[in-house]
Amino acid sequence: MKTNNKNTILITGGASGIGYEFAKQLCETNTVIITGRNKQKLEKAKEELKNIHIFECDMSSAKDIKALYEIISYEFPELNILINNAGIMKKIDLQKESNYEILTEEITTNLNGTIFMSTLFLPLLKKQKQASIINITSALGFVPLAASPIYCASKAALQSFTKSLRIQLKNTNINVYDIAPSVTKTAITDQFSNEELKKMKIMTTTTLVNSSLKEINKGTKDIGIGETNALKMLNRISPSFALNMINKV
Repeated sequence: MKTNNKNTILITGGASGIGYEFAKQLCETNTVIITGRNKQKLEKAKEELKNIHIFECDMSSAKDIKALYEIISYEFPELNILINNAGIMKKIDLQKESNYEILTEEITTNLNGTIFMSTLFLPLLKKQKQASIINITSALGFVPLAASPIYCASKAALQSFTKSLRIQLKNTNINVYDIAPSVTKTAITDQFSNEELKKMKIMTTTTLVNSSLKEINKGTKDIGIGETNALKMLNRISPSFALNMINKV
């Protein structure tokens, strides 16, 4: 897949963080549609970037996703790239938290929302000559950070889903990509203390997206950025050491 060939691209969670950086780097030569829950952030992104179209959509809401599909399929029938980026991460103490909504919110948004987006948009993507689904997972899908247990579980499950989706679509026009970043400077990292952040190797969204697009253009399907590939290798050699190392940080 070539990301500079006048594609029509839909990015969930595109008003900030990783999604915004994808929109910024892709909007010069493509038509880019971004979604988000915050109307003000969406409007700000539209003012700052070229060829941007915005739609409010909550990835935890099946109703919102269905409405989004109806609008996009009508207004942008040439859509050929879906980037499932929207996600949330929380620090949760499982010994103290028992609220169902809090315990399942990350699964609903990060996993269920991406699964529903990916499957609902398949008919539209199949109409194109060539199409792609790009799921943003995480290095923490390979080795969990215990302080954010539900987030890590959601990303591990999303990696599994992405592999199955790729196999099921192998005889179609749709390529399926998994981008697994290590710690990236976004609003998610704001919940960690300065002391915790000093122990992490944090990359910028610019670095992440630059590297990801290069790999996509080369045809790489499973893309580890930052420390991800080293962590995967360490986890294969010594899972217990990798787990202890992540959780010392």
